Amino acid sequence: MRRKSRVVWVGKVGVGGDNPVVVQSMTNTDTRNVPATVEQVRRLEQAGCEIIRVAVLDEEAAAAIKKIKQSISIPLIADIHFDYRLALKSIAAGADGLRINPGNIGDKHKVAEVVAACRDQRIPIRIGVNSGSLDKRMLERFGSVCKEAMVESAMENIMVLEDMGFRDIKVSLKSSSVLLSLDAYRLIAEKVDYPLHIGITEAGTKDRALIKSSLGIGMLLYEGIGDTVRFSLTADPVEEVWAAYELLRVLEIRQRGMELISCPTCGRCEIDLIKLAEQVDGTIRSWPEPLKVAVMGCVVNGPGEAREADIGIAGGRGFGLLFRKGEIVKKVPEAEMLDELLKEIEAIKQKSSSEG
Repeated sequence: MRRKSRVVWVGKVGVGGDNPVVVQSMTNTDTRNVPATVEQVRRLEQAGCEIIRVAVLDEEAAAAIKKIKQSISIPLIADIHFDYRLALKSIAAGADGLRINPGNIGDKHKVAEVVAACRDQRIPIRIGVNSGSLDKRMLERFGSVCKEAMVESAMENIMVLEDMGFRDIKVSLKSSSVLLSLDAYRLIAEKVDYPLHIGITEAGTKDRALIKSSLGIGMLLYEGIGDTVRFSLTADPVEEVWAAYELLRVLEIRQRGMELISCPTCGRCEIDLIKLAEQVDGTIRSWPEPLKVAVMGCVVNGPGEAREADIGIAGGRGFGLLFRKGEIVKKVPEAEMLDELLKEIEAIKQKSSSEG
């Protein structure tokens, strides 16, 4: 059962409560370069990204938010460190939310100014705690980086905002350690009802980060913890969005995109299954329709083993069998297997579109 949390609105996107788990990412362009940032955000939108975050390093970056928002459709969050004036300028430029820690932007009056501006514009603040940048006071108090230190840091920042009557809050507690992230999120989930943004930070290059993030984020989601999610990959951020939806689909939380099932290669395989599967995957990965596609290497067992697939191909020596729901519908030459499979997928998409 999903953890009950209050609802916070980021633009028109509801986070928490009964709203779907929201997929977000962060640009890796220079925010001051408006054309490059807009181009990347549009690619992210096409991939299904629902909230985007941009780094605000200086006043020029804050001012760029206004122009960026004019050319994108999804809510934009400004990521601020230390300088409360950048938060105020980002809000004035139209940011739909802030990622900022009240404890690191200075005196109480500075925090109060930011909170007042957020309240006036009805935008939320995400308190983001990272294990790698914990306040020295927490390290001294707890002796090490641990779940208690991370949660205490978050609670201190939460209380600063609550004392000012502000409760449009999201919280994240990220670490490059999967186990520490799990422990911290579980602990904070018991203490507050604010929506939680979950992820494993600094997870590494794409392949490594996919493993770490899928494990950590997947376990939290399975336990009902998490209202927004970001895969942190040292890669094109579009890959982050695909990975998030893939995980959500596997956990049957959200249905977007095509699932590819393919058998492991073995001595019975008489086609280049790896190449075929990669070609199919590369083609359908960006398609949003929720179909299950199978690429199998054995005409004897393949259709039966993949009978739950909407459409599939099973390869034999020099030919392939096209099948739907395990039922063979056509025999095609090996050289035409990819094209025939893609044609059938397109036909299913068209039929679904016309019926919808």
